[in-house]
This record gives sequence, C-alpha cells and structure tokens, in this order.
Amino acid sequence: MISKKMNPLVQNNSVIRVMFEEGKRLAAIYGAENVYDFSLGNPNVPAPQEVEDSILETLKEEDSTFIHGYMSNSGYEDVRETIAQDLNRRFGTKFGQGNILMTVGAASGLNIILKTILDLEDEVMTFAPYFVEYGNYVRNYDGRLVVVSPNTVDFQPNLEEFAEKITARTKAVIINTPNNPTGVIYSDETLTRLADILRVKSAEFGTEIVLISDEPYRELAYDGAVVPYVTKYYANTVVCYSYSKSLSLPGERIGYLVIPDELTDSKEVFTAATIANRVIGCVNAPSLIQRVIKRCIEKGAAVNLSAYDKNRNLLYNSLKEFGFECIKPEGAFYLFVKAPIADDKAFCAQAQKHNLLLVPGSSFACPGYVRIAYCVSYEQIERSLPAFEAVAKEYGLKK
Repeated sequence: MISKKMNPLVQNNSVIRVMFEEGKRLAAIYGAENVYDFSLGNPNVPAPQEVEDSILETLKEEDSTFIHGYMSNSGYEDVRETIAQDLNRRFGTKFGQGNILMTVGAASGLNIILKTILDLEDEVMTFAPYFVEYGNYVRNYDGRLVVVSPNTVDFQPNLEEFAEKITARTKAVIINTPNNPTGVIYSDETLTRLADILRVKSAEFGTEIVLISDEPYRELAYDGAVVPYVTKYYANTVVCYSYSKSLSLPGERIGYLVIPDELTDSKEVFTAATIANRVIGCVNAPSLIQRVIKRCIEKGAAVNLSAYDKNRNLLYNSLKEFGFECIKPEGAFYLFVKAPIADDKAFCAQAQKHNLLLVPGSSFACPGYVRIAYCVSYEQIERSLPAFEAVAKEYGLKK
C-alpha cells in the first residue's frame, strides 16, 4: 500500500525517535526517575513567563476572528516587520517584512526553501556531523545530499574536502550553527573561508549556490560566545530560524525564513517560497502563536540560558573526570562524546543496560561518537552520574 519512496523511510525510522520511545518503555518498567533519557532535544527548561502572558493578552485584547483566521501565506505583516526590526537592532542588518516568511518551525522552513530552489538531481551539501533529517528533506524534492566528512579535531567544517566536492550540480549548502550534535559555533574565520569558496566555485561553474543557515540554537550560546550572522558573509544566504529552543516551544511549530534582498532574484524567490509554503500543505504558520511571538519580542522574552549552562558544566566536567573524551560545547544543548570503542551503536547498547539512553554518532554521519542531550533536569543529570561512571569503569576509562 505505501509508496516506494516512503518505504525506506519506514525501514530507517529515526534512531533518535526510537530511543525516545524506548525511554518511555523503560520508564514504565523501572520508574521514570531511574531511566536517564538523553536522546531527544526536547527542552526541559520552561517557556519564559512572557509566553503565557502574551497568549492571555492576545486572546483577551485581539479580535478572535483575526487571530484564528487565515492571513497571507507568508504570515502576518506586523509580525514579520517586528521580527525584521529586531534582527536589524541585534545584527545591524537591513531587513523588512518583505524579507521574512513565517514557517511551521525550522523543519518546514528548510522544506520550503528546498522546494523553492531544487530541480531533479540537484545536489545539496552539508557537513558531518549533521541533523539526520537533512537527507530526507532534500530527497523530498528529488535532490541529492552530498556529505562532507567530519573534522573531529575541533568540528569546524572540513573546508578542503568541501571545495573539492562542489560541482556544477551543487545548488545549496546547509550549515547548522550552533551545531547539533556538537555544540560547536562556526567561527568568523570558518564562515569567511566558506563564503570565499562559494564565490569562487559559483564563478567557476557559472552557477548560483544558496547557503542555507539552519539556526534553531542561535540564542543558546555560552561564556559570551558570539554566533556570527551569516548573511553578512555571503549574499546568497537564506536563514532558517525556529523558536522551538529559544523560547522552549518545540510543539508550537513556529519559525521563519529570512530571504535577504541581496539574494539573487530575491523577490521572485520570496514569492515562490510563499507559494511553496502553501502547496506543501502548511498554508501558513499557526496564527495565534504568530501573534504571541510579536508580543514576546516586544517584551524581550528569552530562555533561561543559565539552566542549560549549569547542566552543561555538570555533565561535561563529570564525564571528563570519568575519562570520556569530548569538546566543551559553545552552544546548543548537546555533548558529542567519543565512544570508548569504535562501534558507537554497541556502546549505546551497553549504556542502555544502565538505563542510559544515548544517540549513536553514526546517526549524524559521524561514527565513533555519541550525542547526549542535556536539555533535561539538573536532577536527572545528578542521578545519571553513577551510571556514567559505571560504564566508564567497564571500559577501563576510570581506574
């Protein structure tokens, strides 16, 4: 009954989601407090109070037929203008409402821009480790994902291999910074070199290559780290943003695309992306939450970053003490830890015997590592430490 195109997706269901479901099964057996689920990037930190306040104010103060009705497929004009002006204040950009398209989260935003620009067999490049769904999104529109192998020294992109793999069929490049799963922020030097390579290759092949910056973790940066705004480096850039992490609203599915005027054929691309938003079935981003986002921006709402930072420091310092190898993440809410054996899936299976649910790095095209999502309660991390220590001893990491 199901299509040939869908069948491999069913057979290769997301490991992250499988682990999440396994966590629920184990919790029913051992009790939730005795299962340490670090699989899913589902924020534990509550949404800021401004979100609830804004929901109630919107329902009380705005006309219900307006806030629950259709609007332009690109979103409410005043919401888009508010976002544009906020970006301009923060990053020195020059956006207006005509550069902002409201989307059903970051996933929808990526699908919209890929549908807008891809033709059959066009290539989209990304850097391992990368979010596993990128490949599925590209294949949705009959494109081909080309993966650049990981640089496991510091997890900045492998730009030498990147330059070698660009072809005349390269239509887009997806970057993710702060990165899932490593927590690395792509540096000014990295983005400058990447942009230079794209300009040289575009001239060499006589093509236009779009740089898609996937930024759901932009606001989650620690120790004063700066996340560069990518449109300043390369004209043909589209930014994909989500409020899932920055306001702890993953289930509300709200985000936006930035399509700058500097992008080649910007107006035509924006029009096509607006139509893509409709024809892929989203029609428009959720109306109520659009209104709420406008108020949250005006109130200066922000996630409780200190809670994630506290989790990061406890988990990172503890794992290092136990003998595990990992770099300290600059952003997002993940640790990318080197497995003590080459087979990361076997290591995850062993960790699961201690009720530790980790995601193998092979799910991100980077075998030999595991991802640990620390967007959980501080208490869960504390309870999990004896289990991590026991695993470390089993592998001879801690004497």
